[in-house]
Amino acid sequence: MMFRRPPVVLAGPAFVASVAYVDPGNVATNSVAGATSGYALAWVVIGAGLMAMPVQYVAAKVGIASGRSVPRSAKQVMSRPTRVFMWLQAEVVAMATDVAEFLGAAVGLQLLFGLGLLESGLITAAVSFGVLALQRRGHRPFEVGIVAFLAFIVVGVAFQLFSVGIDPGAAAAGLVPGLDDSTQLVLAVGIVGATVMPHAIYAHSALTAGRARGVGRGGRARLLGFQRTEVIVALSIAGLVNLSMLLVAAGVFSGSPVAEGVDGLEAAHAGLGQLAGGAVALAFAATLLASGLSSAAVGTYSGQVVMEGFVDVRLPLVVRRTVTMLPALVLLAIGTSPTTALVGSQVVLCFGIPFALYALMRVARDRTLLGEEAIGRPMTVVLGLISAIVISLNVVLIVDTIVG
Repeated sequence: MMFRRPPVVLAGPAFVASVAYVDPGNVATNSVAGATSGYALAWVVIGAGLMAMPVQYVAAKVGIASGRSVPRSAKQVMSRPTRVFMWLQAEVVAMATDVAEFLGAAVGLQLLFGLGLLESGLITAAVSFGVLALQRRGHRPFEVGIVAFLAFIVVGVAFQLFSVGIDPGAAAAGLVPGLDDSTQLVLAVGIVGATVMPHAIYAHSALTAGRARGVGRGGRARLLGFQRTEVIVALSIAGLVNLSMLLVAAGVFSGSPVAEGVDGLEAAHAGLGQLAGGAVALAFAATLLASGLSSAAVGTYSGQVVMEGFVDVRLPLVVRRTVTMLPALVLLAIGTSPTTALVGSQVVLCFGIPFALYALMRVARDRTLLGEEAIGRPMTVVLGLISAIVISLNVVLIVDTIVG
């Protein structure tokens, strides 16, 4: 069968995956990095985005070439005990991911409307159920909804950037690699360590899995070429959003004593309001809310993909969403600091990244699954290097968090 669908009809999966790169954890990390280190870590943000591109492309390739998600493909090459272990650790990571994204959305609501955190959390829960309801109509409405959130985030961050202005010379100097002290090292580790998200790998492969059905080798080749382009475009946009977040914080807080107190989302919002005005602070809070809601929906979808793929269990998304958001609601109910919970969730998330990368490489190299589209030695080396860098930096982040 000839492959005749226009490329625009096939767009979406990479943009959905890119939401994981602009989640509340990224908002917090980029804001703190810009506030405390100015423009110095701009090169880290760019490097992190570049490392994500081959990972997400290979995830998309697995879906197109095999017709299955990474977890479902792994079922063909892993023993049941291994798959059960992969599922269990992925469930823990999914809950940690949901804590970060759910709390980010709740903090955004609190900053916008002055509500209590628990109230904001309950409203976030209700809204997130509405976002997930789009999946009942198929992948396309869900993708369109998530891309709309992403567009809102882009507009919100662009407004902040153009409102505060930046120092072009200092920003250009920040593109030159270098670390001045241990504080910048820890911040750089935080930026890179949060680059490759396990749920982005799983979700991306699932969203591309059915796209090559009924097409021949030529059709798959065209699909893969389009996905390569979409990954570059989508993750470039996400990278520019992350860079803009850092530039906004650097432009506002550089040289200000307020910068010393910026250690999380609430402090960044308060500082922006004090130094840049209410409109910028409002845009920050609205962007944070959109980031939390969209990334939480993608995380829940990914959790379903993991459960179905590794152990052949499917739960209604409403049930799954209820289970994964309970830890976040409990943390809000007992008064846990959102910043503390966010840092803790990122540490847990670090433990899941090596397993997601292992599953991806194990499947992508298997010619019995992917045939001629299996990755060769050059891409295997690239993914291996990225994995080594991300895992090493995550170890540094975990050690730093534990020892303080």
